[in-house]
Amino acid sequence: MPEINPQTPPHLTSALLYLDGVSVSFDGFRALNELSLFLAPGEMRAIIGPNGAGKTTMMDVITGKTRPDNGTVLFEGNVDLTQLDEAAIAELGIGRKFQKPTVFESHTVADNIRLALKDPRDPMSALFGARNRIAGKRIDAVLETVNLINEKNRNAGALSHGQKQWLEIGMLLAQDPKLLLVDEPVAGMTDAETETTATLLRDIARTHSVVVVEHDMHFVRALGVRVTCLHEGSVLAEGNIDDVSANDRVIEVYLGR
Repeated sequence: MPEINPQTPPHLTSALLYLDGVSVSFDGFRALNELSLFLAPGEMRAIIGPNGAGKTTMMDVITGKTRPDNGTVLFEGNVDLTQLDEAAIAELGIGRKFQKPTVFESHTVADNIRLALKDPRDPMSALFGARNRIAGKRIDAVLETVNLINEKNRNAGALSHGQKQWLEIGMLLAQDPKLLLVDEPVAGMTDAETETTATLLRDIARTHSVVVVEHDMHFVRALGVRVTCLHEGSVLAEGNIDDVSANDRVIEVYLGR
């Protein structure tokens, strides 16, 4: 895999995700403008900002969907994500959940998780049905995590909108990612579902790094994590939710008075 340039500062190795000076332009419009952002191992970060701030483009760059014009994008200290395609980046352990849930609606909830599993492929795991036993335990563990164990035999199409969001998060977890990128997970959810989702993501963040892009400020506050506000492709403010919410420029361009 690509290594860090010898001139890269040594402190990069401590960041799970490192973006520095990243710029992306589309037909003259600069979607990202010298964006710098650092995520520590085991950290959950909330990303907020107005439409067009660069949130989606940032995730596109991290997952290999978009190549930056310039800048550094590193994963686990020494892997240059700009040199890898989407499949290779996913294989590294970066999973992405889009705003609109994409589950297999004609399959059961359990089968959705089964289809997403990273199964052991060695010959020994297939002996005496060991692979199936391991998969069954893993499926139940994931469904317990995302509060869907009681729905495991239902078709995914019969789930509520919020439950479909949780199922897709479960499908990401089944791939055993090191970093989850979650785009507007509570859009369209009820208040109760939103509260449950905050609890779910806090639980997931105990064992994974998570980046959450969201507009619902009550939900962001419930996450209780560091917040980064983007504007015009750059970091406008960063800190806890109270500090960012009180920032005059954040109020001006995003929150309003």
